[in-house]
Amino acid sequence: MTTLPRTVRVVEHLWIPVRDGTRLAAKMWLPEDAEGAPVPAVLEYIPYRKRDSFRARDHALHAFVAGHGYACVRVDLRGSGDSEGLLDDEYLPQEQQDGVDVIAWLARQTWCTGRVGMIGISWGGFNGLQIAALRPPALGTVISVGSTDDRYATDVHYLGGCMVKDNPDWGAVMFSHVSTPPDPAIVGERWREMWLRRLANLRPWLLPWIEHQRRDAYWRQGSVREDFDAISVPVYAINGWADNYAASIPRLLAGLKGPRKGLIGPWAHNYPHKGRPGPAIGFLQECVRWWDHWLKDEPNGIMDEPMLRVWMQSSVPPRVEYADRPGRWIVEAAWPSPRLTPRTFALNPGRLDDTAGPAVALALRSPQTTGLTAGELGRYGSGAEFASDQREDDGGGLLFVSEPLAEPLEILGEPVVSLTLASDRPLGFVAARLNDVAPDGASTRVTYGVLNLAHSKDHARVVPLELGTTRTFDVALEAVAHAFPAGHRLAVAVSNAYWPLIWPSPSASTLTIMAGVSRLVLPVRPADPADARLPPFEEPACAAAPPAMVLAPAPDNNRVIVRDPLAGTTTVTLPRSYGTVRLLDIDLDIEELGSVTYALRDDDPTSATCTTDWQMARRRGGWSVRTATWTRLSCTETDFRLEASLEAWEGGEKVLTRHWDTVIPRDGL
Repeated sequence: MTTLPRTVRVVEHLWIPVRDGTRLAAKMWLPEDAEGAPVPAVLEYIPYRKRDSFRARDHALHAFVAGHGYACVRVDLRGSGDSEGLLDDEYLPQEQQDGVDVIAWLARQTWCTGRVGMIGISWGGFNGLQIAALRPPALGTVISVGSTDDRYATDVHYLGGCMVKDNPDWGAVMFSHVSTPPDPAIVGERWREMWLRRLANLRPWLLPWIEHQRRDAYWRQGSVREDFDAISVPVYAINGWADNYAASIPRLLAGLKGPRKGLIGPWAHNYPHKGRPGPAIGFLQECVRWWDHWLKDEPNGIMDEPMLRVWMQSSVPPRVEYADRPGRWIVEAAWPSPRLTPRTFALNPGRLDDTAGPAVALALRSPQTTGLTAGELGRYGSGAEFASDQREDDGGGLLFVSEPLAEPLEILGEPVVSLTLASDRPLGFVAARLNDVAPDGASTRVTYGVLNLAHSKDHARVVPLELGTTRTFDVALEAVAHAFPAGHRLAVAVSNAYWPLIWPSPSASTLTIMAGVSRLVLPVRPADPADARLPPFEEPACAAAPPAMVLAPAPDNNRVIVRDPLAGTTTVTLPRSYGTVRLLDIDLDIEELGSVTYALRDDDPTSATCTTDWQMARRRGGWSVRTATWTRLSCTETDFRLEASLEAWEGGEKVLTRHWDTVIPRDGL
């Protein structure tokens, strides 16, 4: 058990009022002596149910930080968990304004010095940056983990202008999550009224996301890249290469003008003290160092360290799950780094060469099921989430392979695959992968990128392709740090299908790729003696989680792929269940069960479907509630169709049934 410098008391519930009179539910971890010796406050502000779903995670983090002299406050967003009001969508202006009010309230409390910091991963990482852009006076700094500056193209919606699988998948998660009621032990008898209001207000979260298929005002709101100068407080941006948000950190470091630091480890979408793949680090100690400097004015030297610290990943065999990623820590004093140099490879027929050969036209028409080795977009460090051996998908596209490297090659940053091509259809996309090919032929995906070819100039506009006209498109691959060993080969694979990660184009197309003209540009990083002088991180530490009992363990959540060659169909099923757990300290059983299934007829892009099922339940004594949500997204060449249902039970009685059936025109996808 971790020993903390200060004794902490837990305030299970308190109300924080915002300007329209709505009260937000909060939980607080406070040093026992804070009333006499006030401390800075640290806010985490998310919709993920502080009372139950995130109870263990929250306590492990916030009790530790509070024990180092901070008032840690976890707040449920309006309309989520035990908070009053209604929650309609993610990252709304109302959410941000409420956050400003919460910060002002914290700063006024007698146990607070008047200085406030924010921390959050994912949603909380997003709104930390968004609220910082509103400049609440008491906000002193933000630690943003697993977030992005661009809600449209680098979140879980429209990667490179293409709709990703997590758009309907994550939309279904939130549709289910928000259907759950507040806890009667917190809000009293009005829990039922609050719950029924939520259910009556609820609609499938995917609807607005699919109604806005371009980067319009809907997505620009909350995308801090629109005005980096609005953020003046110090920002510590943190993530792992195994997550889909790591590439935002170089952009934040380049765009922000105030004090800033970046840290990218090997981890998936988790706080780094629980980081998988490992090695995990003493992340909470790093947070305390940051806050001690910016909220307590302690000169601990953290800002004397390099701006960016990164895990340079060593080459590994292709596997769908990694417990650890070998590598080493490296640093860059500034970003963009002046030390990086571009190295260009020509995409000659079947080869990556230093010198371009003559232009040769190569036809590309990928099978619609190309992409089955891609793994997940969002990864959490457990289960079969990573890309498997790339040789299967390589057969569905064009492959360009280098000679064995004579010496090691290390890259840091954003590779670019520049493709000169023509299309026989007005709409479509292209996917490019950079692979590390071992001497035995095993191929590990290093990074990848996708681009909607009708969005090549601006994600706000759809410009259909002129049939047969040759143009050059730059496909930016996700930023990465990777060390290619001597004797390994580099490979670039290009396809115009990448299912189920990317929703198929309206019709199958044939691209003509001009080899000899197309190229790969790598950001090559030379060795730096400063890397060897890095002090190590402390070992991971956190507070002990509150007691819980597993009543029904989570089932195997690994993906299942079924191919029927006679019917010509493929299905990919992703279990999403978390089992049933009893929270012993509040005598509450929580159950969260779900699954997502993608289906496709092999030669028909309009046959694509995504079907989701979720059940959420809460039980204590004679009190029992359950909700079930179902969604199905399908398409034609011209439209998307979203069907959905919501059912709710109190005890054994069904109290509500709702259905939706909506057609949304396709807009350049």
